[in-house]
Amino acid sequence: MLNKLQAVANKYEELCFKSEQPDFYNDPKKAARLLREKNDLEPIVEAFQAYRQAEQDMLEAEELMSDPEMKELCQETYSAAKEQKEQLFERLQILLLPKDPNDEKSVIVEIRGGVGGEESALFAHSLFRMYSMYAASKGWSIELMNYNETELGGVKEADFVINGRGAWSRMKYESGVHRVQRVPETESGGRVHTSTATVAVLPEMEEVDVQINPADIEMQVYRASGAGGQHVNKTSSAVRLIHKPSGIVVACQEERSQVQNREKCMRMLASKLYEIEQERIESEHGGLRRSQVGTGMRNERIRTYNFPQGRVTDHRVGLTLYRIDSIMNGDIDEIINALATADQAEKLKANTQ
Repeated sequence: MLNKLQAVANKYEELCFKSEQPDFYNDPKKAARLLREKNDLEPIVEAFQAYRQAEQDMLEAEELMSDPEMKELCQETYSAAKEQKEQLFERLQILLLPKDPNDEKSVIVEIRGGVGGEESALFAHSLFRMYSMYAASKGWSIELMNYNETELGGVKEADFVINGRGAWSRMKYESGVHRVQRVPETESGGRVHTSTATVAVLPEMEEVDVQINPADIEMQVYRASGAGGQHVNKTSSAVRLIHKPSGIVVACQEERSQVQNREKCMRMLASKLYEIEQERIESEHGGLRRSQVGTGMRNERIRTYNFPQGRVTDHRVGLTLYRIDSIMNGDIDEIINALATADQAEKLKANTQ
């Protein structure tokens, strides 16, 4: 590991030297790429420098321990430096883990009502609200692509983009089946019902990231509609794209023009095709699948929201929190932090085996 860290430090020094040259910005795209690489390496180099300093402090304290008058003070210095070195070693192991290349990307989120009829649609709306509030707390923006409401204010399906740097690094843990236990608004007897909604999160891909043959796409246009089938648009501006080789269907009706809706559909299609390709690559490498803690399968139950008991339980890490109101208002960082930590631990374990 120390050899790898030294190589990183050498690369960082090389990038620093290049960035100081007069002609560095002659090629803006190349300069931006090199600066991103330099910024990615900086925290590793800083931790490595601190690690080497802790090693040096230990050596100096050990040398001075032979002096009886300095022994107690040097022992304290040695112990503190040793503890810091051990902590930095653990941090460096995590920093050296392969980085998800999509971590800085925006995400496309798809929410669908599942089991439970109208209550599942109302819960899907609650999840959409939760993610919208979480995005706002991070300074990210929401861009609607497809949103079908029910007459009671639920959501049959909601497709939207969360635009923001690092959105994938946080939101990728939300894919899966979310289960709710509560007394529905439609229930007069006060009985607790169990319903579900599914969430799929994809890193947003541009068309240039994925090869799409125009001949493989069938485009359909229709009128955008609201709850209960009421037409909210008199022109056929909504767009549905069918990717014939894969059978993937994407739709967008939130913009006023076909051109804008088609553009959004192409972004969704690119992301879905990327996901299929990633799953194919994983299956070819010894049947591996995505981490249970990482981006979950769409049919995997990941979390339960129990309203009568005021608790939320994430089943992947066994975390239970008794503050359902704040969580439904978008305060989900504690859950995501626990998932990210567990994901890192799994990767670290796999890296050392």
